[in-house]
Amino acid sequence: MTQSIDQLHLLILNVGLAIHNADWNWRNVNSPFTRLYYVTEGAARILLPTGIQELKPDHLYLVPSFTTHSYLCDTHFAHYYLHIYEDHQSESSILEDFSFPTEIPAGDLELPLIKRLCGINPTMQLPQSDPTSYDNNPTLIKNIIKNKQRTFCDKVESRGIVYQLMARFLKDAQPKAEINDDRIQKVLSYIRKVRGETNWKGLQNIYKTIDIDSLAAISCLSKDHFIRLFRKEVNNTPLQYINQKKIEKAQLILITDSMPIKNISYLLAYEDHSYFNRLFKKLTGVTPQQYRDRYKK
Repeated sequence: MTQSIDQLHLLILNVGLAIHNADWNWRNVNSPFTRLYYVTEGAARILLPTGIQELKPDHLYLVPSFTTHSYLCDTHFAHYYLHIYEDHQSESSILEDFSFPTEIPAGDLELPLIKRLCGINPTMQLPQSDPTSYDNNPTLIKNIIKNKQRTFCDKVESRGIVYQLMARFLKDAQPKAEINDDRIQKVLSYIRKVRGETNWKGLQNIYKTIDIDSLAAISCLSKDHFIRLFRKEVNNTPLQYINQKKIEKAQLILITDSMPIKNISYLLAYEDHSYFNRLFKKLTGVTPQQYRDRYKK
């Protein structure tokens, strides 16, 4: 999988220092942005789908977007946090396409870098640590707008620092699926293709009905051959992959817009609202309404 730095567009939503005393305990957090932590003091744990991650000083931690996780803390704990949103301006997503290490040891540069990031972004510190206070409809959009309204020099310096921090994780990152066949890569690019605006209201193909016959035609393969090759390369069937990406878009819309759930279903080309609800619950563990209520303010 070939990646270009031009495809990496990372926006800072929040950055700051948090100090806790057995009060960093939040369950079933699931957000459309990536979290990076630098632990300075104490200890805590994150319950991830892969198991429990112990957090310890002088280490960096990364929690990818759309990862359901819980925080467990029963003692003093201090950490810097950085919330990163990937602004999709290409047909690929680096944060989405790679599996990153959850933990890496910090070097000499990371702490000064993240302190500098806090220094030039004082308005991006969270007033409180409860995820429902910032991981919700108006706050997420407000933070994205705030990011884009900063001075040009602060944007340049901030982006450089975020790139340096993410580079530490990218060094040991592995592609989730090493696509060796150009025909399948062409299909993935089509599914993600952006035409015009790049926010969710833009013209991305993921909002259209994407039928398997059309994808097979794009790959210049028979339908059966295409499905077999896609599954071999991506470790999912084409339908499973498309549904996963559509539901991830639905998660983002649910907490950043007040659009009725039925309309979200139609926006993502699900004409059967009941099927959309069942699929959403199958992939996330909760209904769309339950997911929205979790982050409602």
